[in-house]
Amino acid sequence: MRTHAQAVVIGGGVIGCSILYHLAKLGWTDVVLLERSELTSGSTWHAAANIHGLHDMTNISRIQHYTMTLYKQLEAETGQGCGVFQPGSLYLAQTEAREHQLRLQAAKAKYYKMNFHEVSRDEAERLHPLVNFDGVRCIMYEPDGGNVDPSGVTQAYAAGARAKGAEIHRFCPVTATIQQPDGSWIVETPNGNIHTLWVINAAGLWGREVAALAGIELPLMPTEHQYFVTETIPEIAAMDRRLPSVADRDGEYYLRQEGKGLLVGAYEKNMKFWAEDGTPQGFGHELFADDLGRIEENMMRAIDRVPVVGTAGIKRVINGPMIWSPDSNVLFGPHPDLRNYFCCNGIIPGFSQSGGMGLMSAQWIISGESQYDMFAWEVARFGDWADKAFTKARVRDQYSNRFKIHFPHEEREAGRPVRVRPAYAVQAAMGGVFGLNYGWEHPLWFADKPGVLETHGFTRQNWFEPVGAECRMLRDRAGIIDISNFAKYEVKGAGAEDWLNALFANRMPKAVGRSCLTPLIGVNGGIAGDFTVTRLAADEFMIVGSGMAERYHKRFFDARPLPEGTQFASRTIDMCGFNVAGPKSRELLQGLTDTDLATSAFPFLRSARIKVAGLPVVAIRVSFTGDLGWELHCNTDHQVPLYQALLEAGKKFGAGPVGSRALMSLRVEKGYGSWGREYSPEYWPQEVALDRLIRMEKDFLNKAACAAVMDRPAREQLVMFEIDAVDADATGGEPVFTPDGSPVGRVSSGAYGYCVGKSLAMGFIKAGALKAGDEVSIAILGRPHRAVLLPEPPFDPKGERLRA
Repeated sequence: MRTHAQAVVIGGGVIGCSILYHLAKLGWTDVVLLERSELTSGSTWHAAANIHGLHDMTNISRIQHYTMTLYKQLEAETGQGCGVFQPGSLYLAQTEAREHQLRLQAAKAKYYKMNFHEVSRDEAERLHPLVNFDGVRCIMYEPDGGNVDPSGVTQAYAAGARAKGAEIHRFCPVTATIQQPDGSWIVETPNGNIHTLWVINAAGLWGREVAALAGIELPLMPTEHQYFVTETIPEIAAMDRRLPSVADRDGEYYLRQEGKGLLVGAYEKNMKFWAEDGTPQGFGHELFADDLGRIEENMMRAIDRVPVVGTAGIKRVINGPMIWSPDSNVLFGPHPDLRNYFCCNGIIPGFSQSGGMGLMSAQWIISGESQYDMFAWEVARFGDWADKAFTKARVRDQYSNRFKIHFPHEEREAGRPVRVRPAYAVQAAMGGVFGLNYGWEHPLWFADKPGVLETHGFTRQNWFEPVGAECRMLRDRAGIIDISNFAKYEVKGAGAEDWLNALFANRMPKAVGRSCLTPLIGVNGGIAGDFTVTRLAADEFMIVGSGMAERYHKRFFDARPLPEGTQFASRTIDMCGFNVAGPKSRELLQGLTDTDLATSAFPFLRSARIKVAGLPVVAIRVSFTGDLGWELHCNTDHQVPLYQALLEAGKKFGAGPVGSRALMSLRVEKGYGSWGREYSPEYWPQEVALDRLIRMEKDFLNKAACAAVMDRPAREQLVMFEIDAVDADATGGEPVFTPDGSPVGRVSSGAYGYCVGKSLAMGFIKAGALKAGDEVSIAILGRPHRAVLLPEPPFDPKGERLRA
């Protein structure tokens, strides 16, 4: 066994072997995989191993499409069979909402040149004559869908990695991972130690235990999961081809051919946890006792749809463990609290994603960033607030609602509240309806009475009119928005300015009381974040950024060592904030402070420490609404009295509370980009109009990569559309087509612009493909909606309100 390696992968399941294979494929051949037992032990060997390409999230669709096309290439490369069967998959919609979902996926498939399209009932019956299609509104067909052999795929990855020089050691448990002062690791095993630059936790069911060896906790929880395989079914035995799988999500089961019978699996409501306090070290290829009674309701729905299931005998039952994250998505990426420690844990559709996750992991480890923006799956999306109780509650919800549609804007209640700020009770009493942002409850909108639950769907819901009233109140008079979930940092010391200039792409403000907007540049030259930086004193700065990305951004801040005598600290927990915005915001605030708020004394992008209602705040003349306004940042223990003073003062002007859903509409009207939607490491500065904020005459983090991409022509451009929409608006991800049906772009954000009377979308189109006034088609609900490219944002395009 090697004593030194570039990377050590812990875990010999399909994900660990894929990561090892892709590391070697990309040139890192001095790599080692350590497996405590046999390859495929844990949850890989007993997986149903279905494969499909389309997903509601675009980058997961890309990853799954890559994986599906990889398996046959892997067979040819290694000679190891992957047991690939691709007879196709039929997707059934019994409800209007499911039809909307499938039609949107079909539109995305057309945009990304993937094979997924609608078929008639006659064609569906020809493809699968055993299915009863009564009650089905819409049928989609994915010709490349199917399944693989779990062991074959894992062994193929292993063979490919070994052929490129990687080592695999079975029956070699890791007993310790010890970080060294230089960031490298000593990985201890009974067979010897390995000194490595990177540790990769791909330990599957043992992901928690391996994490604990490094002193960290991962929010993961195992459950039992069952499927059964029938005896031979004569109708199948008589066929000369393989039947397509059936994805009847509304029936809450999955079904495919296995041998000459059928395999049926389900995610039941009466789910069962396993090994809550830790996965047994001796567990490997064991299964649990059959418990088909738990999935009886799901089985009956499968029998209704495919009657031969009810007459076939059961050949075997598989009841084995799976391990889940709180949102059922992978915990991916470098752990923010450790150097050179990479996670790839909690992948549920492992055989649909194994190749893509292996590729993304290898790209990140070797170059510091993957080609696709993986922020939504970063391990950094959870903090220590995601404790065992939260994780268990969310996993219960995710498992039992595995096939339930997760609608745009939907906020599920399981495990909440986790973290609340002092004003939570006040806002709830005012009718606040809350969402979750990095563990914090924050008001989405305000109903006319407490306790109102919002409805969910692809069309406009019960919050549509109340949010409109909030938007119009702010634009006509003023509104008060809780922005406490913004991330806030302070930097102090003689080296503060130099450190910030070395980190951010814009030049930091020279004068006290000045603020600037600045991008943070990613490893490949894209936009890793956008921030407001304010100079509070000669040696003191305040940074405001995305709250949900705070832990993600930590690694960028850590990339620039702090000068001696300089301190950097997060203030997100001990500071809260409000944005008071709208044409009457100055009058509202002026009645609460002795500070002159006139434009001549307090212009746009200026700041000061002032008192509002007798309470000390940092006031910054900026507003994400695109309107006249101030951000007021206060100590957390002052949040309630400040809020009450603002609300009381607002009564005179007809002003009141405004939620984050109205803020989304307001910022779209103004054409403001948002982190995670318009701003992403995938997008170059010139593609999102942030190149104007980059100062190439100074040094900053990843400057060389930024210069390289800015020297190239933009691939896409960020634009705005007005859409002819009646009962549904764009939400993000909808493809954009030219009138002749050619794909030309995609939506990044959408909202109804209440104050301009238009359904709006921001999105990306191929550079130079369209001009202002051109008509396009946007696939809202998967169906074409006429839209026109706007020459400028419809609200205050010259910024006159903003700077008033």
